[in-house]
Amino acid sequence: MTIKKKVLSVSLSGLMALGAVTAVGMPAGAVGNGPSTGNGSIQTSILHTYDSLTEYLKTQDAKQEAMQLEVIGQSVKGRDIYMAKYISNPENPTILFLTQQHGNEQLTTEGALEFIKHLGTGKTSGVLKDVNILVIPMLNADGAMGDVNFSLDDYLADGDRHLTRYNANRVDLNREHDKETVQMEPEARALHENVFQKYNIDYMIDLHHQGTLSETEGKLVSGSILYPTNSNVKPEVLEKSKKLGSVVFNALHHTGWGHIGKYVGGTGENIGRNGAAVRYDISTLLFEMRGMSDHNYEPYALGQKSNGYLIKQTITTLDATVKAIADGSINSADTSFWDTLPEQTTRQNEEADE
Repeated sequence: MTIKKKVLSVSLSGLMALGAVTAVGMPAGAVGNGPSTGNGSIQTSILHTYDSLTEYLKTQDAKQEAMQLEVIGQSVKGRDIYMAKYISNPENPTILFLTQQHGNEQLTTEGALEFIKHLGTGKTSGVLKDVNILVIPMLNADGAMGDVNFSLDDYLADGDRHLTRYNANRVDLNREHDKETVQMEPEARALHENVFQKYNIDYMIDLHHQGTLSETEGKLVSGSILYPTNSNVKPEVLEKSKKLGSVVFNALHHTGWGHIGKYVGGTGENIGRNGAAVRYDISTLLFEMRGMSDHNYEPYALGQKSNGYLIKQTITTLDATVKAIADGSINSADTSFWDTLPEQTTRQNEEADE
């Protein structure tokens, strides 16, 4: 269901450097120094609620000629699931940015909302004529609001709500992607039937959060990345996925605050980055940012003082990706860095959480 249709009548210029377009200030040496739950409060009140996110998206939709806001389906509890889309030419390469399959992983959503706002400013002209962009900023709205059919009494965050990994039925949406769509949870079914199967998507970045203790080379990571690892992924899809990872890595590696590792993830087609690559030949990248917005396990949740660099890391990732796709430089991206990118380990027994 499209909320409104518009004709793209403006040409938007290339995204400016993030230092000019984001208000997030970065302390020196921020990466690895953000507080854990032991030395920083976990606040949910500073995050967008579902209602405030909806209002934000509708405001941007009214302001931006290039943007269309689409409802792709509903959650278990009946909340509309929104997608912001920028399609100037169906023949352009298309990228999907997906956040909050897991409802307690919200800082990537905050970054995605800032990115959407930037797309409507004069600082972003030139990009949208060469690339189509789809942004789903909160797939798991019920989990994000803690409106679920099970108790969250043992969750850690302060504020006006808890956030949980699962949807209202206590199902992990990022384990649904190998099912027939009629057997999927409503949120995953909407993603497949009304996005994956409807749009000709070339690339997807699936944005998540992991725990706080992952490290490489003795230094806590700001995030970790991984391409699809299922054996049924076509070689050309895998190669483009690795190129996508190269763009992201090189955008963050030299910032001084970004420290990126290689994620250690599963090979199952039920996982989003694998399922989308196998079923739809979409070149995918998983990005696991450091720390979650809420959890019942203390080492997974991160204090709010780390929010700034993680939001900026999200914006930088999205910005660099659309630039590289728009100007075609992604096609010549060097994938050899994957051969030496260290796999992350943990400072204590913390399980992978993709």
